[in-house]
Amino acid sequence: MQENLGHQSIAEAFVDARKTASAFHSYPGEIPQSMDEGYAIQDIAIALDGRQIGGWKVGRVPPDRVEKFAAERLSGPIFVDEITDAANGDIPEMPIYGDGFAAAEAEVLLRLGSVPQEECDIDTVTRYIDDVRVGIEIASSPFSQINGYGPAVTVSDFGNNKGIVLGPSIAEWRDADLLTMPVSLQIDGETVGSNNMADMLDGPFGSVVFLLNLLRKRNIAITPGIWVSAGAITGVHDVESGQTVKAGFGDNLEASCKLVAI
Repeated sequence: MQENLGHQSIAEAFVDARKTASAFHSYPGEIPQSMDEGYAIQDIAIALDGRQIGGWKVGRVPPDRVEKFAAERLSGPIFVDEITDAANGDIPEMPIYGDGFAAAEAEVLLRLGSVPQEECDIDTVTRYIDDVRVGIEIASSPFSQINGYGPAVTVSDFGNNKGIVLGPSIAEWRDADLLTMPVSLQIDGETVGSNNMADMLDGPFGSVVFLLNLLRKRNIAITPGIWVSAGAITGVHDVESGQTVKAGFGDNLEASCKLVAI
């Protein structure tokens, strides 16, 4: 019971801090020591928050933490009101916790048009995906040290997500070699990272397979139309309020946003 009470108070602290944009610099309780503990806190926080979930972010567990936490990836919810469609080239304002943690990541975003009833692998999961976009994940938390305490802590605060920017679709993505597509991220016009998706474990479709298995394990309903933010491609880049972020993909696809502290 004490453990559950501890999970409840941690979840309440994060939800309250997000609603009031109140930053803190120490973890609000006993640090979770396993992914199961982190997801237990996240489940409580999702219920407390009450908003509709429109997607899930998937992130990579640092290689030096994989053995301890028995996981290579992690996940957190993306709420509908924090999904911004900028496929027309707009540069939307995206909120961050100015006194907390804030970063931007170039990512591909995949939409599930239908939900598989059977287990999938990388090859079969593609038949359920009906759109693949370029975009940006905003990783921001009221807890300024969230990335310093391991993946279970990251999971406990919605996976350190504060929204996504949906850029244009990748045309004919089923036939494209996504793994070799060059990707870059700029902050205020300066390139701070470049890479391709070949370093993303088993790639963005592997992220979708991971997420489906995880949600089923957690008894969370999987609904058509949800977005999967598949993981950072060029790295996790610290950002500040007032900066403009642009993610470039291939020769002519990009998504941008301006960051605003709340």
